[in-house]
Amino acid sequence: MPIIPLKHYATMDPYILVSAINMQLRDEYSSLEELCQSQEIPIDELKARLKKKEFTYDEKTRQFK
Repeated sequence: MPIIPLKHYATMDPYILVSAINMQLRDEYSSLEELCQSQEIPIDELKARLKKKEFTYDEKTRQFK
């Protein structure tokens, strides 16, 4: 399955963004840090953007909820 590029994460619909991130964490990456590094996304900015819609990252399940 091809990786969805997240270079426009700052302007993506947050619900589509969280879905794409969770899918990639499930299928392609072993951690949020690895995903952010690979896609050149500042992890703190990503978390802050999703927190505005009340999504928080769960380290145990490796997904935003």
